[in-house]
Amino acid sequence: MEATSSLGKRFRISSTFLALLSLLGCGGLLALSTNLAKYAAQGGIDTVAFLTWSIAGAAILLVIKSVLSGKTIPLGIPAIRYFFVSGFFSIAAANLIFFKAIPHIGVSVVSLLLAMPPLLTYVAALTFKMEKFNIGRAAGVGLALVGALVLVVGKWQEGNTAQVWIIITLLGPVLLAAGNIYRSLDWPKGAAPEDLAPGMLLASAILLFCSAQIIPGLTLKVELTSHTFGLIIIQSMIFAGQSTLLFVLQKVGGPVFLSLIGAVSAAFAVPIATALLGETFMPSLIPSALFILSGIVFLLYCGQKKSS
Repeated sequence: MEATSSLGKRFRISSTFLALLSLLGCGGLLALSTNLAKYAAQGGIDTVAFLTWSIAGAAILLVIKSVLSGKTIPLGIPAIRYFFVSGFFSIAAANLIFFKAIPHIGVSVVSLLLAMPPLLTYVAALTFKMEKFNIGRAAGVGLALVGALVLVVGKWQEGNTAQVWIIITLLGPVLLAAGNIYRSLDWPKGAAPEDLAPGMLLASAILLFCSAQIIPGLTLKVELTSHTFGLIIIQSMIFAGQSTLLFVLQKVGGPVFLSLIGAVSAAFAVPIATALLGETFMPSLIPSALFILSGIVFLLYCGQKKSS
């Protein structure tokens, strides 16, 4: 991969600074996305339908942007394979789990569980020799895992039906970690980040449309009002921006740095959910967040720069 994206070259931004900006932007948009999903669910909009139509809208927005800017979306077999595999792990399957879980366990829990991928990504990166073992990084991902476990135990002790959704939601970080590694290993040769985002979103929308046809209980039906349409448009814009920044960060920051999106998102999402959506502030949120924050510090400042 090249050291910087065309965005970084255009504005003469260093790779490190571009990675940091992309991380903050992507994490912030993810926080908005999860909160908007709960807000839509509280308004009676089916979460799967909301997710699917929003991703489809995001794909349309990025395709239009590509056409207007003269960009071309790669259409070879390797690129199409990349779109569907990365779309399945990083968007369709992971978001399907998270969006379905949000009404049951809340934005705060889902957001902090999104901080778990660093551990899984780091182990996978070591396995594929994309990273060299470093005690600082190992300590960082360990602290992030402890933070996630503190949160899970706190939520589990509430002893309600949300326990099933906690178990299901734990599959989400596994999918995200797999997507982080896959996108680095199979990045289409010569492709720029902004060329890949439209294809991945299109593939994700197709996968979700197909899933709704074959999986019982999933629906794409929404009552189309100006309010519903407006929410879908806003979520589409969030997904479009998030997906574009995801590829920029993937290219300049690497898979482990990319995994910090979840932790950054939690820093934004939890206060929003508590203040605006009326979620109860769990006592375990504070120690969990402190462990996760410590993990980020270790990963950023005590670790070794990724070798991919």
